[in-house]
This record gives sequence, structure tokens and C-alpha cells, in this order.
Amino acid sequence: MLREMLIKRKDNETYIAITRDRQLTEIFWPSTDHRNLVGNIYLGRAESVLPGMQAAFINIGLERNSFLYAADALSPREIAEQDWGCDSERPQERAIGDLVKRDQQLMVQIFKEPSETKGARVTMQPSLPGRYLVLLPRGNYIAVSRRIEAEAERERLRNQVREQLPPHMGAIMRTVAAAARPEQIAADLQYLLTQWQLIQQRAAAAQAPKLLYSDFNLLHKVIRDTGVRDIDRIVVANAEEFALVSAACEEVAPALLKLIKLEESRDLFFDYDIYNQAERALRRKVWLKSGGYIIIDQTEALTAIDVNTGKYVGENNLNATVLKTNLEAVEEIARQLRLRNIGGIVIIDFIDIDEETDKKTLLDALINETKNDRMRVTVLGMTQLGLVELTRKKVGHSLSAVMEKKCNSCGGKGKIPVGFPGKY
Repeated sequence: MLREMLIKRKDNETYIAITRDRQLTEIFWPSTDHRNLVGNIYLGRAESVLPGMQAAFINIGLERNSFLYAADALSPREIAEQDWGCDSERPQERAIGDLVKRDQQLMVQIFKEPSETKGARVTMQPSLPGRYLVLLPRGNYIAVSRRIEAEAERERLRNQVREQLPPHMGAIMRTVAAAARPEQIAADLQYLLTQWQLIQQRAAAAQAPKLLYSDFNLLHKVIRDTGVRDIDRIVVANAEEFALVSAACEEVAPALLKLIKLEESRDLFFDYDIYNQAERALRRKVWLKSGGYIIIDQTEALTAIDVNTGKYVGENNLNATVLKTNLEAVEEIARQLRLRNIGGIVIIDFIDIDEETDKKTLLDALINETKNDRMRVTVLGMTQLGLVELTRKKVGHSLSAVMEKKCNSCGGKGKIPVGFPGKY
């Protein structure tokens, strides 16, 4: 299996596609209308405090005020120190009015992008991502990527970063930390600590609303978040792009330098059929190799996926036909989640299965296919109605939001109105 990262530059914009055996699995498509604001840290001002919603609206200088829940205003240490109620299994909640006052200036970080109808969702628990770890300036715990399975390695990483962290700070060790030398992790941590110090200095001298910190540009961010085990080649089309990508790798991920390959091309995305594959990813119906198909419907609250046998009629056994179609759909669904950057709640209506062993096989396959997703995916299991539930961490905008715009005729419903039959 050949995993490639294709990088194209046009009009000072960077376009990145990730393929597996030339099949598109992820695409990063810049758009001036859809900036990725997740990770930005602002000095904001509380415009209003709403006790009835346990939330506050924070002015951070964007078109709409951001939204801060009471739980997102507490640090992990404050959450842990809350009193436990006698008749409750949850800590007693702090009122938003005790945490935020009107006109108060406070530092917040965006963790959920604004939409057409809602402002960004923010937290007062910032995180700063590096190459090998994520610094949690107001955290008090050390976590390790679930992809690092060896307990001895997990403990080694915990001990190393614990010795170097200032008091009352936390960190999340990323997957690539397992292949890093101790001095590389130490340097990454020191860089992030310096960044946090600069953010605090800017906040002390600023007046809200003010941007205090923004993450790397698209090229640096994707390279930083890509591990050597995730990619086999980084392909560019000319010497200028080769120099640009090499400089980015040198700055944030030197281990990837040896993977950069130059393939002279007028348009690398055309050669790899990226344009057509991206356009197909916007369709509601996706065909499977066997002749079955899946239907993907995205709403603001959740995404519904329906699996159908379509043209595939199998051979002799109905159960085998259903299981084969469902398993083929699992692989395609996992790819579509990454490719379309679908986040939030996902409900999958697989073809009905009777055998409990087949249900377990299906769920195990779904867990296995989604475990290498760069976004966190949690498979919650099968409901009594036979629907499979999962959640995928929502970061950035979906492919549809970047590449499509709402139809003025149908108002975004996907259907053009023809009028009421017999009205006149």
C-alpha cells in the first residue's frame, strides 16, 4: 500500500491531498471564506452572561460573538476540586455568573469553528500543539496517544515530560513522540513553553478583543501533524515547491525530509485524478465496488449514512451477501469520513444483520478502519433499532462547506422548487 502526500502551490495558496494507492483519502483545500480558526487564542470581552444557559457570549473580534459554556470556563484542576454532592454522581456545577462577569477581559481559545448561524465555541482551557506533544498550560495531567500501545513506552514518555513540566501544567504526548529522541521532546516542550510565555505577555499589554496567537499555516500544520508511519512519499511538481516543502519539513518535522520526491508535472492533481475524486466526494450517493452503494446526508446536528445492496445480488447465501456489502461499506465510510471531514454525531443504517457474530464482525471492522483516522473516532455500538452510532472530532470545515455554496433557488435543500400543483 503506497501512501502519498501530494502538495500543489497556485496563486500563493497551498493545496494538499493524501492518497492511498492513488485513491484520495484526505484533502486540504484553502479558502478565504473558510479560514481555519480552531486553535486561535484571543483576549476577549464578556458581552453578556446568561445564567439560564450556563454560558456567556464573548466578543473576540469576529463577525459573531463566541460562545463559552460554564464547563469550558473551568480548568481541569478546578473541575477535580469541585465538591461532590451527597445524592449525585456528578460534581456540583459552578454557576457561569461566578466564573465570568460582564465586561470582564479573559483569554479564550477556539475549539469549534463558527458556522453560518452560530459563533465559534471557545474554552478557557488552552492547548498549544507541537510536533511531539500538546502543551496544556492550565491542565494538571499527562496523557499519551492511544496509538502508542506498549505500556513501557507510554510510561517512559510520561516520566520524561513530567520531569520537565512546570507545576500545574499538563501535556498530551502525540504518536510521533514514540520515535523521538529525549532531546527532541525536550526542545519541543521548551518551544511551547516559550510560546505560552509570549501569549501571556501579549495578553497583559492588550485590550480586548485581540488575537494573541494563531497556529501555523496549512502547509506547516499538515506536515507537523503527519508521522513517518502515516506516509511513504511527499510528492511535489517543481523545484520551487520542493524548496518550500523542504524548508517547512526542516522547521517542524526533519524526519520527513527524506520522503520528499520531485515529479516534474504541469499539474500533479490532474495526473493523480484528484479533481474528479474530490468532486465525487460531494455526491450524495457513493457506489461500492460490488455494486452496492451508500447514501450520505449531512445536517447541522448529525450525519446519516444508509447502506444498500444496490446491484449486488450475491451468490447463494443471503447472510453472506449482506455481510459482504456491509463490510465493503465500512471501508468506504471510514474513507468518506476523512475525505469529507465529517465531524460530530454519525448514524449508520447498515443492512439488517441477524447473526450476533456477524454484528460483532461488523463493529470490529468499523473500529479497525477508523482507528488510524487523525481525528478521534469513537464507535458507540449498535442501538436497539440496529443503527450504529459513532462520533468523530469536529475540526475545521467540511469539504462541502469549502467547495460548495448554498443554492439561491432552493435555499440549501438540494431541490429546486417548481410550485404547488394546481395552485392556479
